[in-house]
Amino acid sequence: MEIKQYIEENEARFLDELASLIRIPSISALPEHKEDMLACAERWRQLLLEAGADETVIMPSAGNPLVYAEKRISPEAPTVLIYAHYDVMPAEPLELWKSQPFEPEIRDGRIWARGADDDKGQAMIQVKAFEYMVREGLLRHNVKFIFEGEEEIGSPSLNAFLKEHRELLRADVILVSDTSMLGPDLPSLTTGLRGLAYWEIEVTGPNRDLHSGHFGGAVANPVNVLCDLLAKVTDADGRIIVPHFYDDVEPVPEAERRMIANIPFDEEAYKQAIGVKALKGEKGYSTLERNSCRPSFDICGIWGGYTGEGSKTVLPSKAYAKVSCRLVPHQDHETISRLFIDYIQSIAPEYVQVKVTPMHGGEGYVCPITHPAYQAAEQGFAKAFGKQPLAVRRGGSIPIISDFERILGIKTILMGFGLESDAIHSPNENFRLDIFRKGIEAVTEFHRALNL
Repeated sequence: MEIKQYIEENEARFLDELASLIRIPSISALPEHKEDMLACAERWRQLLLEAGADETVIMPSAGNPLVYAEKRISPEAPTVLIYAHYDVMPAEPLELWKSQPFEPEIRDGRIWARGADDDKGQAMIQVKAFEYMVREGLLRHNVKFIFEGEEEIGSPSLNAFLKEHRELLRADVILVSDTSMLGPDLPSLTTGLRGLAYWEIEVTGPNRDLHSGHFGGAVANPVNVLCDLLAKVTDADGRIIVPHFYDDVEPVPEAERRMIANIPFDEEAYKQAIGVKALKGEKGYSTLERNSCRPSFDICGIWGGYTGEGSKTVLPSKAYAKVSCRLVPHQDHETISRLFIDYIQSIAPEYVQVKVTPMHGGEGYVCPITHPAYQAAEQGFAKAFGKQPLAVRRGGSIPIISDFERILGIKTILMGFGLESDAIHSPNENFRLDIFRKGIEAVTEFHRALNL
């Protein structure tokens, strides 16, 4: 049976199974949903077994459990490890939902619910492609699954689990469907992700808040000092001034820059959508290069002094900021964190105390488009969507992807099917059913074409 026919004949069952997962509010951020996490893991274990896995098991971790499954074809055959997550974001604000977030509803050609896309819907794509390959006797390689329940809270237990179970998770490539495409008619494969380094800065001046009339002009204002320090992180051309910051930044290959230049992008529409009159970034790079494959620095929050209603003439004792750098592949976030702290301390004036606290971080990731598994994914998209997918880098960070490479030594193929309109993490999350079908077809063709 061809894959399109298989999807058509089984789609009602697929959606019923997806609904059974969505109805479990597996919200990892809220401790009162601990039992729901266990229930969702168990439901995935059942579904993976029914799909054709030889073995399915729930494995403990320091936090929520992980679901492991495998299908063994031959010890000599290559192995694909499929990763997904079964936890979801909280649904609030509930009043903005047009239907109940954990009672899936199909309307306008979409399934609406929390987790419909991220990541229960996309994980179901992987499982149903696997099911088809098994039932039709087409699978030529081993397949392993690892589904975790803490991705939405930063995967705090995953690193230790990967290190403990290196041998169990041994594979030739990792396949993930938890990213997005440029558009429903613009299939794309994510080839790179930026890393992250994040800090909190505290500037302390006098030992208490002071009257700005009595002390203004005689005592350094921590808010003023903090603003001056942050202004010295970048120059007029948008480059980060921190010494040695760019030492490990690999220039974007010219071939990839040409590919980026060919991505359909309406700069005017982009500006209009976010309500700005002009764009600003590092000199010498396009907008799509700046927000995906070049480093950046941002002040994520800043506060100090009086911010309530009305006025209060105060010279504050303290000022704070939360700041971050998006990093590119080969930049080590711990090295960058040290460089940033050293730089801020070196330019801090002696009339205030400055404390810089690293918060969290992660490495960037890049997958070469020459990788055989990438080329198999490319063929899968081309067959399902009728056109060659674009290779794109994304500006966001998924630290676990670089962890996979660092700990397991395996490259990851990011074969995601989400759309901006899916509203993940927001009210009215949804997933287009036509993309769901094409996703199953694309992953099926990936398995057919894979030649490692």
